[in-house]
Amino acid sequence: MNTIRKQWPLPEDLRVFLIIIRKQSFTAAADELGVSPAYVSKRIQLLEKVLNTRLFHRTSRRCALTDDGKLAERAAVQILDDMHTLFDDLSDARQSPHGLLRICSSFGFGRNHVAPAIAGLAQQFPELEIRFEVFDRVVDIVGEGFDLEIRVGDDLPGQHISRHLISNQRVLCAAPNYLERCGTPVTLDELIEHDCLVIKERNNAFGVWDLECGDRTQSIRVSGPLSSNNGEIVLQWALHGRGILLRSMWDVGPLLKQNSLVRILNDYSQSADVWAIYSTRAANSAKIRVCLEFLEHHFSQLEV
Repeated sequence: MNTIRKQWPLPEDLRVFLIIIRKQSFTAAADELGVSPAYVSKRIQLLEKVLNTRLFHRTSRRCALTDDGKLAERAAVQILDDMHTLFDDLSDARQSPHGLLRICSSFGFGRNHVAPAIAGLAQQFPELEIRFEVFDRVVDIVGEGFDLEIRVGDDLPGQHISRHLISNQRVLCAAPNYLERCGTPVTLDELIEHDCLVIKERNNAFGVWDLECGDRTQSIRVSGPLSSNNGEIVLQWALHGRGILLRSMWDVGPLLKQNSLVRILNDYSQSADVWAIYSTRAANSAKIRVCLEFLEHHFSQLEV
């Protein structure tokens, strides 16, 4: 009996398809992949031919999924997840994880602390291809295609798994010349009268510092003439004597030892532990497991 041989979609075409959806643009997808827009268009044409349907409504400005495209999106996610699980299971058996691992973090912590850790991870597991990106906003790790986020602070997403990597806290500090000029606050309420350097990060309330003292948490609204969405900029302002800073010990610890900054209101701090965030579907991934184990060891060797 004659049988008709079905042609199945290629994993690469499904991957390109999902990147276009995430980027909402063929051109942006090509930029992320490092290929030409023509290559991306060709992959989608081949995918549409295999599936015998149209996947996108395209205009000069945007592309939107057709009804069949929405069905194909769900199937593509499942197929690629199953393939990743297969490769992870096989690599787990060989103790040699490989493939693409996408990691993200915040600007300052990512550059100063996560990037060196990733360099060590790549050296230990040379078969991994690691892409690392930094942001100053909340990241949808699943929707934006990331496997892992390294986050500072205890504002954790309930829909994902959060694994504690190391304890950390934010402390209040200022340069000696600022304290000589403006005085040293001895109560939390006195911060209202001082120039405070405010950082707008992620979705945290602007100008509100939630500080812990023992088992109590107290919120205080602060202000000052200088603010930024970048913690490294604000740290430089503090070093130049422009105000009081609430900053992670990861950043200010060495500066406190050098007396470039002075800690104030020592009884108050803000929990800012370091966490690894990943989706439940990635929980059994060999790549995620070895990465987490490496990061835990790496950060445990560093002095906070």
